[in-house]
Amino acid sequence: MPTAAQAEAPIGVFDSGVGGLSVLRALRAQLPQENFVYLSDAAHAPYGERTDDYLTARALRVADYLIGQRGVKSLVVACNTATAAAIEEMRARWPALPIVGIEPALKPAAAASQTKRVGVMATRSTLQSAKFNKLLDSLQDQAQFVVQACDGLAAAIENGDDQTTRALCERYLHAMGDFGQRTGQIDQLVLGCTHYPLVSAVLQSLAGPGVELLEAGAPVSLQTRRVLDQAQLLFSRRAEGLTQLLSTGPGEPLGRNALRWLGLDLVVESVQTGGAG
Repeated sequence: MPTAAQAEAPIGVFDSGVGGLSVLRALRAQLPQENFVYLSDAAHAPYGERTDDYLTARALRVADYLIGQRGVKSLVVACNTATAAAIEEMRARWPALPIVGIEPALKPAAAASQTKRVGVMATRSTLQSAKFNKLLDSLQDQAQFVVQACDGLAAAIENGDDQTTRALCERYLHAMGDFGQRTGQIDQLVLGCTHYPLVSAVLQSLAGPGVELLEAGAPVSLQTRRVLDQAQLLFSRRAEGLTQLLSTGPGEPLGRNALRWLGLDLVVESVQTGGAG
């Protein structure tokens, strides 16, 4: 039976930058009593254009820091790219720690699609990963998937560059083809990077009202609740939990985006987690 102190320990959440805030937003809504430590690995961003070996090394270093220095009771890998590259090795290294990753919502998109044509926006690394392609291959008989590598989009969102963000969204959606509910049109759009839900309003306006956008925040928050419940690590109290923001790079982007997207006006703590590997 876990102790009260173990249950009160924070949940660690990390991403290469601010994209994981979309997951943190869902986690805080689902688990308002819990404490959270969010780490932006900004000094080693972007993850989306890194090799799997580099991503695995970074994920292990960040996890080691959050476990060893911050005493987290579980980890949420709030990044599709890092999940695809590193989550199996993370689980092998810390088998007793509840670790939740992210998988692009291809399965629910295929099930929900009426036109059986599904769009997928993601980073290049995610689309090239073995984990993603295994998932994609398993669903080829259920829908036609139009995948789009969105180079530069996460960085534009990270930088708060709304003009570039919209231009890139327009470019990538145009490249994917027609959206709508008629035969041959894409009626489900999977947001395969945690940055993208932060600009879901822009994407929805471009794709049209008949297109459903699918993101990972809500499913991840529900899965986190399940694994903590199974481990008897859910923390119950009346007061709202505390959230800490950490960054391995400049703190300003994380602080600015936390205020913009989550309404959190917090000081970002600068931390060192070690080198690239």
